[in-house]
Amino acid sequence: MIEVEALTKRYGSTTAVDGLTFTARPGTVTGFLGPNGAGKSTTMRVVVGLERPTSGTARVAGRAYADLPAPLHAVGVMLDARSVHPGRTAWKHLLSMAQTHRIGRARVHEVIAQTGLEPVAHRRAGTFSLGMGQRLGIAGALLGDPATLVLDEPVNGLDPDGVLWVRRLVRDLAAEGRTVLLSSHLMHELALCADRVVIIGRGRLLADAPVQEVVARSERAGTVRVRTTDDEALVRELLAVGAQVTPQEGGTLHVRGTSVDEVGTAARRCGVTVLELAAETGSLEEAYLQLTGDAVEYRTAGAAGGAR
Repeated sequence: MIEVEALTKRYGSTTAVDGLTFTARPGTVTGFLGPNGAGKSTTMRVVVGLERPTSGTARVAGRAYADLPAPLHAVGVMLDARSVHPGRTAWKHLLSMAQTHRIGRARVHEVIAQTGLEPVAHRRAGTFSLGMGQRLGIAGALLGDPATLVLDEPVNGLDPDGVLWVRRLVRDLAAEGRTVLLSSHLMHELALCADRVVIIGRGRLLADAPVQEVVARSERAGTVRVRTTDDEALVRELLAVGAQVTPQEGGTLHVRGTSVDEVGTAARRCGVTVLELAAETGSLEEAYLQLTGDAVEYRTAGAAGGAR
C-alpha cells in the first residue's frame, strides 16, 4: 500500500505539492493524473525517497522508503527510463541492479524474457529506441518481484502491441494483489486499465475515486443524443415533461433530465421518426479536462478546456 498523507513539498517560494492525501491500495491499479507542473513527479519522487517532504508523509507498506530493508523487493520504480547508463547493455544494467539485493541471474533472465528484451539483451542501452528503453525500465521495476510498483508514463514510446502488453501486465500485477501506481497522459489507456484515479492540480487533490465515478462527472454523462425527422415537435414534447434540450451541430439534440426510453416514448407520442438515439457516457478525458481546467500551468492561446 502507498499512503500519502498531508504531503507538502516546497522549493523556495514555490509549492509543488500542497497538503496532498491519497492511498493506492493492493489489488488495484491507481491512475495518477494531472497537468504539467501539477506535482505528480514530485509526489512520486517523495514516495520513492528521491525527495524529502517539507511536511506530511509518504509511506510504502507502512514505512518511509528510506526505512525499507530491501527496497527492490518492496517497490519497483520506473520514473525515467532514460536514466540507464548508455554504455551498459540491458543485461549488465539489470545484473548490476540485481547484485545490490543478491538477486540471482535467473531472475535477470526472467524479467528480460517477460519484457521482450531477449533479442537486444546484449546491446548497449544508448542504442535503444524509446520503446525499448521503456521496456528496460519496466524490467528494472519488476526485478525484485515487488509488492508495489510506481510507474511514470510506462507506455510512452511503445507501439500498439507494447501498449497492450503494458495494459495486461499492470492488470495481471493487480490481480496478484500488488499495488500499482501508474502515471500517464493517455486517458483512453488509463480508462481501460485503472481501477481508480487520483487527479491533482497545482499540487492539490482534485479527485480520488473509481474511474467510472469520475467519468460520470463529465458534462456528457447522463445526456441522451437523439436525431429525428422533426426536431421542433420532439423538443416541444420533451420540454413539456421537464427535460432540458440543447441543439447540436448536424441536427442532433442533447437531452438531459430524462432517459433513452423516455425520449423514444416522447418521439412516438408526437409521431416523429427517430434516426438516432443513444445515451452519452462521457469519457475520462472530458472529466479530467473539466476538473483541471483552472489548474493548467501552460495554456495554448484559444485552447478550450485548458488542455495541455
